[in-house]
Order: sequence, then C-alpha cells, then structure tokens
Amino acid sequence: MAIKINISTLLGARKMTMRQLSDLTGIRPNTISNLYYEESKRIEIEHINALCKALQCSVGDIFEYVEDD
Repeated sequence: MAIKINISTLLGARKMTMRQLSDLTGIRPNTISNLYYEESKRIEIEHINALCKALQCSVGDIFEYVEDD
C-alpha cells in the first residue's frame, strides 16, 4: 500500500508551475519539488492546508491511497 501524491497532476490541470505554487503557499521550492516527484516522507498539516487553499481542492484530491499489486 502506498499514498500517491497528485501535485504534478493538479499543477498540470491548472497550468501552474512549482515556483508559482511555492509563491502562493509560502512552502519552500525544494519541498514543493519533493511533493511533485513523490519523494516526500512526511508533510506538515499547515502545508496541506496551504496546498488545498492554493489549488482550490480537497485533501483527497492531493493524496490518494493505492493498493500494492
């Protein structure tokens, strides 16, 4: 089982860059990059709040539970 992070999909749908998301949320560009490439091991609740606000989405749009094959 794994948690998929859909930041790349959401940014693509909104035609937004990682830099723009960083500027909107106040989250460091390196942290945004780690989320984009699904390399993050943990995320702060305040970052989830900021991402949801900036992307105008719910937590379930950002994170997805995926069963292992």
